[in-house]
Amino acid sequence: MDDARPGTIKLLAGVSVALAVHLWCAVTVVQLFCFLRGCAPRPGRAWLLGDALLALQFSVVHSALLWPGVRRWLERWIAPAFYGLFFCTATCVTLLLTIRFWQVGDWALWRLEGWPRTGMQFAFLATWPALVYSLSLTGLGYQTGWTPWRFWVQGRQPPRREFRPRGAYLILRHPAYLSFAGLVWLTPDMTIDRAVLTAIWTVYILLGSWLKELRLLHFLGDRYREYQSRVPGYPGMSFGPLARRRAAASVVTGAPATGALAIGPSAPRLRPTYSTLTSAVHPSSEAVA
Repeated sequence: MDDARPGTIKLLAGVSVALAVHLWCAVTVVQLFCFLRGCAPRPGRAWLLGDALLALQFSVVHSALLWPGVRRWLERWIAPAFYGLFFCTATCVTLLLTIRFWQVGDWALWRLEGWPRTGMQFAFLATWPALVYSLSLTGLGYQTGWTPWRFWVQGRQPPRREFRPRGAYLILRHPAYLSFAGLVWLTPDMTIDRAVLTAIWTVYILLGSWLKELRLLHFLGDRYREYQSRVPGYPGMSFGPLARRRAAASVVTGAPATGALAIGPSAPRLRPTYSTLTSAVHPSSEAVA
């Protein structure tokens, strides 16, 4: 990222791109809300293989763009300050493709009526502010690419992002992923196509959580292992890579930990540094991957 302010033409182009991306993001959120709210079965409409491929293309693209090697390759052509906007755009494109071409099934695993239906709909609505809250703990502007773009406009380097657990991250390591899972599971009409979506995106959520932990371990080392030993990935998960993990010996004995504080699709790309971290580190510096 340049230290000087961009020129007038570059600035106008950058502003136009950022505004267009965020407008598109807002439209996508509205469409996603309507899509996940649930639909009644539609006889003869389902094409489960096509639906499965649509669910998979979002999962694969979203996770791949978060991988450091993929980002390094793409940044040959995309300025680091605009990678978050590119990531947000790719997320919107894959979600809108899923929504546009999705086919609703002709029968349902369950269809709730009466107060259970009302309760399920209320739970679905409550999950949205939970998701926004979880993302805000890590910096919502980094999730959409707005924050690094703003620093580009100002001609400044964005500050390093500290990894400091707070709020829901003191209870579980992946509250944003859990909120997203709620959006998928909490439906009063679990049509056969919705079951396919739920199964694929649940695997994506669990696999994405694990891949995210690998990235954080790579950048933060023993400090993140110490965090893993105190906080489970998800409530009630007592085994596997997303359960509480045994702290590394260097953390237990007080040896220096390793880590880099800048992580995520919109953070400046830095090589890991090796130093003692004096504070806990924030576990989710990345978007829902």
